[in-house]
Amino acid sequence: MMGVRKTEAQLFYEFDLDAHVPTNHVLREIDRFLDMDGMREAIRPFYSHTGRPSIDPELIVRMLVIGYAMGIRSERRLCQDVHLNLAYRWFCRLGLDDKVPDHSTFSRYRHGKFRESDLLRQIFEATVERCLKEDLVSGEGLAVDASLIPADANKTRSIAAKDWGPEVARKAGNRAAREYLETLDDAAFGAASPSQPKFVAKSDPAAQWTRADESRPYFAYATNYLTDTKSSVIMDVEATRAIRQAEVGASQTMLDRTEHRFGIRPDWLAADTAYGSAANLGWLVKQRGIIPFIPVLDKSNRVDGTWSRADFEWDEKNDQYLCPEGHALKQFRRNYSDPNRGKNLTGRRKYRALKSDCEACPSKQRCCPKASARYITREPHEDARDFARSSRKTKAYKVSRDKRKKVEMLFAHLKRILNLTRLGLRGPNGAKDEFLLAAIAQNLRKLAKLRPRCAQMEAPA
Repeated sequence: MMGVRKTEAQLFYEFDLDAHVPTNHVLREIDRFLDMDGMREAIRPFYSHTGRPSIDPELIVRMLVIGYAMGIRSERRLCQDVHLNLAYRWFCRLGLDDKVPDHSTFSRYRHGKFRESDLLRQIFEATVERCLKEDLVSGEGLAVDASLIPADANKTRSIAAKDWGPEVARKAGNRAAREYLETLDDAAFGAASPSQPKFVAKSDPAAQWTRADESRPYFAYATNYLTDTKSSVIMDVEATRAIRQAEVGASQTMLDRTEHRFGIRPDWLAADTAYGSAANLGWLVKQRGIIPFIPVLDKSNRVDGTWSRADFEWDEKNDQYLCPEGHALKQFRRNYSDPNRGKNLTGRRKYRALKSDCEACPSKQRCCPKASARYITREPHEDARDFARSSRKTKAYKVSRDKRKKVEMLFAHLKRILNLTRLGLRGPNGAKDEFLLAAIAQNLRKLAKLRPRCAQMEAPA
């Protein structure tokens, strides 16, 4: 006879929520490393001492961590999943009968006390400190890179850049437009470059109209990662416009902040050609004493078959270049009574060969076929560029090149596993919040993977 299960209503239940969460669940591991001890004291000054008690800010933070760690992009869906999922309830310290906050609560906290107290930055730095404590960071070598994340902006609702200006932004009146006006003097956004994009999104003016590789153009922000090459721990994260100048400036900001906050100054830094400008290499070598394992951004190579600047040997002792035929190219051939005469205020120097040497040279057609004499310009920080070129010839550079790929793997994890393929928040502050939360989630997942509880329990045996 076929049985039928009967469910009888009970007045009282004995239910242990902790017993129903698997011991190897990722949230159990993440919970061990999420440090919320100092969070309440950091945010307490931003609450009134009177009035009705608010929703626990720790609950909001834990729900946000679940959303970014588990790839739940919708806040409405996040609230539904926390309501239904026992592991999520356990992580949020919610009982079976406790009510899950409404999705609108996230917006109120995000635009209010979280930004006023810079709470997300503090939580991110706490995860980095835990990585340091767990010996996941060496500090010897760091890598930096940036990745584009599409913004919540539509091309059909944008206007041409020539029709855009501060007055138009003030008339727009939305929060993203106000943040755009506040960041016009910020090197990461408005002051990153004087050039204007082709289009500006009225819903998010700070987003950059750009195109990556062969894709169609779109509005985007750039998330910048500074990572330790030992275990791919994210040491710092910064949101910028999606242009090279802003990304290079963000790398310097993150290096300074990492040294100030954690006392870590790397021996070397690995990056791609976008960070190989003369100014950035000069800053790394001369001001920070960091070896740049970075390809030099060099536009002096000729493609017409004649000798390029790299074919000439630099003689630092005599302040001159030597051509392949052995002739000297000098900046000055006589001493000036006025020491300021002949100086270039831009720092760019020009070295010229003698006309008589070039006209009698058998290699003139390979050197300067259309000029009477050859000259070479030496850019500012050329000594730092030469140092970067020599660093590329070492074995350590080859090792750093392989380790730099770990940053790209983090970006792939960010988009494919954490599902951050499009921003849900607008404005510079929205981009900062999303990138910080994503970096917090990635560091916590890294800790959970490399320092699991089961390994600690098996260690004594």
